[in-house]
Order: sequence, then structure tokens, then C-alpha cells
Amino acid sequence: MTHMNYADEPQRSELLVVQGTEPFNAEPPAAALVEFERTPDALVYCRNHSPVCEYPEETYFLTIKCADAPPFRISMRELRAMPKAEVVAVLQCAGNRRKEMGAIKPVSGVAWADGVVANCSWGGVRLCELLKRSKFLVNGSAHVSHVCFASWSTLCQDDTYYGASIPLKKAITPEDHVLLAYEMNDEMLSADHGGPLRVVVPGYLGARWVKWVDTIVLSDAESPNYYQQRDYKILPPEVDSKAAALPLWSKYPSMTALPLNSVVASVIAIPSSNSNTTSIHVKGYALPGAPSCGKVSAVEVSVDNGATWTSATLTYQEGKWSWTLWEVVVDGVAQTGTVYCRARDESGGVQNREGDWNLRGVAFNGWSSRSW
Repeated sequence: MTHMNYADEPQRSELLVVQGTEPFNAEPPAAALVEFERTPDALVYCRNHSPVCEYPEETYFLTIKCADAPPFRISMRELRAMPKAEVVAVLQCAGNRRKEMGAIKPVSGVAWADGVVANCSWGGVRLCELLKRSKFLVNGSAHVSHVCFASWSTLCQDDTYYGASIPLKKAITPEDHVLLAYEMNDEMLSADHGGPLRVVVPGYLGARWVKWVDTIVLSDAESPNYYQQRDYKILPPEVDSKAAALPLWSKYPSMTALPLNSVVASVIAIPSSNSNTTSIHVKGYALPGAPSCGKVSAVEVSVDNGATWTSATLTYQEGKWSWTLWEVVVDGVAQTGTVYCRARDESGGVQNREGDWNLRGVAFNGWSSRSW
């Protein structure tokens, strides 16, 4: 059921900043994002490697395969009849803030600003429960170490389908809340965001949250797809061309979690009677790193290039997998200047001042800044 037609795509929100049209890629301004604890549909970024098509639920099926056994096929109606699970989790593109990394040295990929992130409530079926229902893991499949997801719904830029995979342990651990989601923020999942069915992998980068998922393969190896094997990997900084990268892709691991990060989303100067100084109201978001490091525990801002720091107030954090919203008022600052932010996590980790450069422009997490 593949297609390559950009003429019939859904209507998009006018609030998004378009970064590409074929395929459609767009993000909201970060200042708009931080006004909502849970990101409304109109502000959820669109990241595509292909056209977007709307599929009716009544004709949509998911197929699970394992070795030479007969495939297990389930309809959307049957999926919806299973117990529904929900999780609040932040979805973030590996290329968030790529534009900043590209200012250091050219990178390969969409020049994203800092809006390719969305915090939503996801509803659907636990993957671990669906795998139990398929009985593949019960009936002797010791060779299985990875769960591979695929969407054959549309042709991609770099492969015949979009694919990704996660370790089996991640997939079958109930506490990790890996879902096959059909709802976002208690509404039916829209086509732009993977409807009628997408993968949700809390704690992992968005490239593993396969949209329009129609096939799952239980395998002894990672997905062989381009987007798992030759994209979304961090190569050494000396690799600065696609030609130099070509023999190295297989030597570096596929990305899972993204690093601890935070962003200054908006700075508003507060009028003051003092003509020499002012106050600023700063708002932003922070993102946890590897799950083993725990949640974001603090965010600090500096108006003197890191010489001194002021603690921000954490205004929102929901569960293990959400983003963190924060804000702070800093008094007695110059009429113009630059404010920086950095995050800390429960393990004691601190956000790096500089983000490490890599060819694909992924996982940038240097201090964020904004001027007033």
C-alpha cells in the first residue's frame, strides 16, 4: 500500500514554522511550546521522511512476525478492545537544535531550531501485552533480542519503508511503558502524528517512535533499515563528509536516549523606573537524559556568561518520562544582554557548556541562550 503522493496531505497548523514541504517538516516556536504542560496537536512538530496519508481504522491491520511461524494479524478494532494504557512522555527529534550545531560547522539534515519536541499523553496498547497475545515469545523464541518496527505505508527518501528497532528487554518491561498508541492527549491520533497507530518509546529519541506502524518483526538483530543502520548515529567529530562516514556507520551504535538538555524559550524584559537596569522573566523547558540518570532536578540561568547562576522554579514535571517546564525572574540586569540556561539531573549530571559536533547534527545539548 505504498504511495509517493504529496498532493493529498492533511491540513497543517499555521502556528508551525515550515522547514520543508516535500516531505513536510515543521516546528513551532519554543516560546509557544512552553505555554502548555501538554503540547496541543497544533503545536506538535511534524517530522517526515515521506508523504503523509490518512488511513481509515476499519481497514488498518498490524502484523507481527517471528522466524518461520505463521504471522499474527490484529485489527484496530481488536487493539482498541484490549486494555488501554496511558503514559505522559516527551517526544523529541534527535535533530532538535541542529541549527545551533550547524553554526559551529555545517551538518547534514534539516536545520531545526529548538521546537522539535512535544510533551503529550499517549494512549494505546502496551507492547508487552500484545507480544504476550501473539504467543511468539511463549512458544520458544530464545533467539529474539530485538523488536523491529516497520511502516510500509509510504515510500521513504532513503529506503523502501521506514523502520527502527528497540531491544527486546525495553519492549517487554512494563515499567518502560512502550505502547502502540492510537490516542494523543485523549484524542484520536492524527495522520500527521502517526495515526491510526504509532510506536511510543518513552526515553528514546523520536526516530524509534515509528509512525503508521503496520509490521512488527521479532528478530535476533536490529532493524536492517537505513534509519536504524545508517542514520541517527553519532560519528566522531573528525568525520565531516558523507564519503568519510560511509565505511563507519556499522561501527557505531544506534542512538537510544538523548542527552540531558534545556532551552531558553522566551525572555521578556519587565519595565523598570531605573533607566540603567531592568528585570527579565525567563521561561523554558528541560529534557531528561538516559533513564538511569533520573529526572531533571534543577535548572539554572546565568546573565554573566556562566560566572554566577540563579536557580529557576520548576513549574511542571509529570512522571518519569515528561519534560520539565521552568521559569525565573532575574532582577537588576542590564537593559540588554544574553541569558544562558543549564539543567541538572538526579544523578548529579550537569548540562555541557558546549555541544559536541557531529556530521548528522544530532544530540546537541550545549547551554541554550537568548538575548533581550
